[in-house]
Amino acid sequence: MSKVEATPNVPASARLRRGRQKTKPTGDISSFGFGRSFVIRHSSFAIHSAFHRLANRAAAIFMKLLFSSVARVYVLRRGNLNRAGGFLLASNHISHFDPFIISSVVRRKIDWMAMAEFFPLPLLGFFLRAVDAFPAERNRADRKTIRTAIERLKHGRIVGLFPEGGIRDGKRSLLEGAPLRAGASTLAHIASVPILPCVIVGSDRLYSKKRWLPLRRTPIWIAFGNPIPHFPNLEKSAARACIEHELAEAFSCLYAELREKFSLTEDDLPHSPHERIKRNRLVLPGHSALASQNMATERPGYNKLRRFAASGVDLLMCASINLLQSRHHLHARSREEMEHYVTTCEKLTAEDYYALPNGAEIASVISDRPGTTIRWQSPIDTKFPANNVARADFFPCAQDWSAPTVLMLHALMSASHIGYRRHAARFNELGWNACFVHLPYHYSRVPRGHWNGELAITADLIRNAEGLRQGVIELRQLMAILRERGCTEFGVLGTSYGGWIGALLAMVERDFRFVALMAPIVNVEHAIWESPAARFMRRELHRANIEPSLIARHFHLSSPMQNQPLCDADRVLFVAGEFDLIARPEDVEKIHGNWRGSELLRVPQGHFGYRMLRETIARLKERGL
Repeated sequence: MSKVEATPNVPASARLRRGRQKTKPTGDISSFGFGRSFVIRHSSFAIHSAFHRLANRAAAIFMKLLFSSVARVYVLRRGNLNRAGGFLLASNHISHFDPFIISSVVRRKIDWMAMAEFFPLPLLGFFLRAVDAFPAERNRADRKTIRTAIERLKHGRIVGLFPEGGIRDGKRSLLEGAPLRAGASTLAHIASVPILPCVIVGSDRLYSKKRWLPLRRTPIWIAFGNPIPHFPNLEKSAARACIEHELAEAFSCLYAELREKFSLTEDDLPHSPHERIKRNRLVLPGHSALASQNMATERPGYNKLRRFAASGVDLLMCASINLLQSRHHLHARSREEMEHYVTTCEKLTAEDYYALPNGAEIASVISDRPGTTIRWQSPIDTKFPANNVARADFFPCAQDWSAPTVLMLHALMSASHIGYRRHAARFNELGWNACFVHLPYHYSRVPRGHWNGELAITADLIRNAEGLRQGVIELRQLMAILRERGCTEFGVLGTSYGGWIGALLAMVERDFRFVALMAPIVNVEHAIWESPAARFMRRELHRANIEPSLIARHFHLSSPMQNQPLCDADRVLFVAGEFDLIARPEDVEKIHGNWRGSELLRVPQGHFGYRMLRETIARLKERGL
């Protein structure tokens, strides 16, 4: 009798499984693929680990070579950082170079907490993840960040953080006695690990271009302190208070030690990036900084070099934009839908198109606490719920709501809001409130699975137009909210895409002290049919048989070049990048001529760069805002 016949009460499927279990060869692949999936997962993990080891090794070598060539780093008690086991490394923060310089002088690898705003950027985010950095929110406690840090500490790794929460100098720095944030002490107590204090001085001088010249070797000083225990025998609140006290004392002592041992001068001590960049400008006796700048631009080949560099950056960013746009294709009915949309809009004026819905001037505010955010339901409902809640980060000055307010409108796919926040603080010093507005499909309004601003400009021109309309209407609602609270005057500071929306806003609002439009998209025809940032868009439009004449029928609503401002034109400041390939200087000059009475400022940069914002604010100060 066969074995199958001898077990009649056992189902055939079970007998078959049992037989396979007995005959399954070890280390081979089962017929169900379980062995194969294990091998694939194991191989994937091995490849992933090998990639991170290789990336960290390559980054470490590169950083050592880079900073050893441009800086001479003096280190006190380097051996303290090479201790075994997991612990927190807490350092002061005076420049963006700090984590790289600190990592370059120690043997062990440091997993840095980095600002969450950096990770959505394709290239920078990829690099940060490759070297095992992880995102941290600066303004709130994030459970995922805490879990990640604790997990790495438990595995014996070093986690680096900056308890100041950002770059600080002067009285805002913990070196000068500013209070610490509670995050470091809380994390050390939860993870039951010590904190190693670190003070770095001199790295902020690398913001000066001259410091990167060969053979300069800027001196940088680093001091590591002794580990601070997590006080396991104390209650939670008492332990954290002790950690914070010990850490503050350690920072103060290390800073004093560096100043005394190396006889540091005032120039050696921390200064803000803005001050360091400003000091980089050479001012000769009897010449202003602007005159020195003009002398520099007259050197043979100077402008050619700057144009080449600016054009290279513009083209690289355009390639990134085209790559993201390639995720969005038009469908068979795109032309029919565009024809219907344009026909409907042809009957409207700009005031009709950007009118507040149902005559309601005041939006229903979800949150309006000063110093935090203003949120309200967007009047335009899209298929992306995240984009349907409008938001503006409000930074009040001493006068609170009644002060004039500047609306800060960021660029398309803006890299970070950090620079805007710093300039908001400067506007506060000048007696202005500041609102950093999250434009449609950006920042808090990015739908899941998409990049910051990816959906704002694609081949879907209807969504593009509705996004512009949504942005303008929401700004009008925001102005109404602020008027209700006592604000009567406004300013606009818009960049690129934000400058485009700012120009459209100036067509329907008049209560502006100034409207500063930096590299604004004012020639929509060029932006679609000639700009290097719209190559994929053009291909999709041609494929859908959407011709320029059809799109041009909407320009009376979406193109600032075809319109006039409702506010006084002499309050408008256009800023053009001399080497800009996207918002061409000739287009900005043309609208400057059309908006008679406006002012034009030229800046030697391409479409992407930080110089334009600094010079624009400087010019606004000269005008008295």
